[in-house]
Amino acid sequence: MTSPLNREALLQAYRTMRIIRDFEERVHVDFATGEIPGFVHLYAGEEASATGICMHLNRKDYIASTHRGHGHCIAKGVDPVGMMAEIWGKATGTCKGKGGSMHIADLEVGMLGANGIVGGGGPLICGTALASKIRGENNVGVCFFGDGASNQGTIFEAMNLASVWKLPVIFVAENNGYAEATSSNFSVAVDNIADRASAFGMPGVIVDGFDFFAVYEAAGEAIKRAREGHGPTLLEVKLSRYYGHFEGDQQTYRAPGEVQKLRETKDCLMQFAKRVTSRGELTMADIEAIDAEVKAMIDASVVKAKADPLPAPSELMTDVYVSY
Repeated sequence: MTSPLNREALLQAYRTMRIIRDFEERVHVDFATGEIPGFVHLYAGEEASATGICMHLNRKDYIASTHRGHGHCIAKGVDPVGMMAEIWGKATGTCKGKGGSMHIADLEVGMLGANGIVGGGGPLICGTALASKIRGENNVGVCFFGDGASNQGTIFEAMNLASVWKLPVIFVAENNGYAEATSSNFSVAVDNIADRASAFGMPGVIVDGFDFFAVYEAAGEAIKRAREGHGPTLLEVKLSRYYGHFEGDQQTYRAPGEVQKLRETKDCLMQFAKRVTSRGELTMADIEAIDAEVKAMIDASVVKAKADPLPAPSELMTDVYVSY
């Protein structure tokens, strides 16, 4: 049995996941030097979710992200070179060095922004979906949030509104098992976040977030349903992050060897490569070529970011207000 994706799409999927992984691994290393300002929350381990979902989207579809937004940005098409400069606080960054890790946005590709407000993306994405519906467009909105945000009133209100108005929205609960340091077993009263969908009159779907192909298939069905005017879906993607809630988190709440076991047995890039090569859809040479290309690109982006200028003091009060 072959994959539902052609060779070019498979190469794109692996390349996107590899960029996210290498980007995050490099930020992890460089943040430890103290040179990167602010906080970072890394997406490593969760690459199949953003990639499998965003491959169904176009530039006019919008996504709303979270504080752990680097992967969503890259999967939606934000330039990783500009992102690296942004994280380093440089004027050449995606947001001119003013947003940093938690506030990267690029409206030109439909990325509303990473968001430091837990559960803050729901109302925003309902707004874009409503605008699309009023204009008679065929665009969808995707709201990413975590298991911690699944308990926020903003998310409940957004899901209710989306159902009442039959908005083309996909709510994606990326359940990595921990709301900061609290296990979802202690903070979520139901077995699955997706079980809450029935309260809002929408389908609830659970998917293995380590399996790119499972995510791609489930997301495709939900997005197709939204584009056809049948309203929202709640998609729960069960996965795990490889690093702490933030860089510096000692992760004493996790079992010894938990992350290493996940890397060795469930890693989404490993599973993807094993599947496509065993079926003859891609070769190990294809995989290794992408690995080498992406590593060179990430390394070059760091060299550039370090050399790029900081924002000038005169820029302090620019981009504060918007004129309509």
